Amino acid sequence: MKKWIGLMLAACFAIQLTAQDNVIDEVVWVVGDEAILKSEVEQERIRAQYEGRKFEGDPYCVIPEELALQKLFLNQAAIDSIEASETDVMSQVEYQMNNYINQIGSLEKVEEYFDKTSMEIREELRESARRMLTMQMMQRELMKDIKVTPAEVRRYFKNLPADSIPYIPTQVEVQLITIEPQIPEEEIDRVKARLREFTDRINSGETSFSTLARLYSEDKGSALRGGELGFMGKGQLVSEYANVAFNLNDPKKVSKIVESEFGFHIIQLIEKRGDRVNSRHILLKPQVAEKDLMDALSRLDSIADDIRNNKFSFEDGATHISSDKDTRMNKGLLPNPNTGTSKFEMQELPQEIARAVNTMNVNEISKPFIMINSKGKEVCTIVKLKSRVKGHKATLTDDFQALKEVVLEKKRGEKIEKWIKEKQKSTYVRINEKWRNCDFKYPGWMAGKTE
Repeated sequence: MKKWIGLMLAACFAIQLTAQDNVIDEVVWVVGDEAILKSEVEQERIRAQYEGRKFEGDPYCVIPEELALQKLFLNQAAIDSIEASETDVMSQVEYQMNNYINQIGSLEKVEEYFDKTSMEIREELRESARRMLTMQMMQRELMKDIKVTPAEVRRYFKNLPADSIPYIPTQVEVQLITIEPQIPEEEIDRVKARLREFTDRINSGETSFSTLARLYSEDKGSALRGGELGFMGKGQLVSEYANVAFNLNDPKKVSKIVESEFGFHIIQLIEKRGDRVNSRHILLKPQVAEKDLMDALSRLDSIADDIRNNKFSFEDGATHISSDKDTRMNKGLLPNPNTGTSKFEMQELPQEIARAVNTMNVNEISKPFIMINSKGKEVCTIVKLKSRVKGHKATLTDDFQALKEVVLEKKRGEKIEKWIKEKQKSTYVRINEKWRNCDFKYPGWMAGKTE
């Protein structure tokens, strides 16, 4: 089911960014009152080639069917008044733009590659994102009432052949105590003076904001785009940044210096659209001195020794000493944002933590080490390995939740498949004769229908 949805989403992001002047266009499919053009199929094929996607079968059969499936879902979404919000659409646009920039190298190279301005590319991505998100919402609506009982999970597991029982990879739980090294006031003053210098250069017309962002901003993702973040709602930005960005009114003005958990920023407004703002910024991070790092490591070494000597528990140390707000209130337990639990497969852990716990025993405490936290700051950390469950074939006793998800996913796939087959029966479909010689995933496109 996940694989199928992935293919659907990939097809849904087929956008007309590459000119196909050499394609003599024609209608290859009609689904309801919607046409699928040869040029659409060709554009998706070229995009898939660029992304390295491999098709299971002839792309000139797979792609039109994916586009036809899109139309079934989107038509039902229109009937049910289901549509993605503008905020979610623009977030997806910015995500896709970032992907292009990371793959091609810079915003300028993206514009050169597609022979369009960034604004034109975003506008074309916008409609594709709207379709994709609306289709996801429609699928969730169709599957919202699906539930699985314990009896169904037990029955499913009982009937599984031995060689089909899912393998559960090794999973660990880890606890952290983290210390942020002290930043000297003179270093903070240096960063602020640098940002004030940038502001003066921008205000005098000596250098543009975007040029300085590309050269000096330590937010590497946005620096490639001249500091531009794209349209975002307040909830997508840290509060200190949002409070200033949303109060800017003049695109020629540069904000005061703003401190956030990421460092220090100056901000420039690009455009406001309702409850979203597009801004650019320059981020500078105060540098931690080697001596301060060594002091923090030494302090953590003493804390680890005190815990080992039972002067206090790791949990108490995490609660009262750790500077990591994401784990401090949970006795140091690191949450897995992908699953909503505290269990991680080894490849899901931050690299430095995975390296530390790889050879540790349960309840062992690591030596202190330096890592980059989620805010991009250098911090010093000790880790306790709370639990480790080695990779194994699933059992009902130990892995009921994982098996429940397998059964749930299976039922969702069956529901979607049944829905598609029913919609095929009641939807007008016409396929160009030259495009019919295919082994379609859903062969009912022409069943019982006449030209």
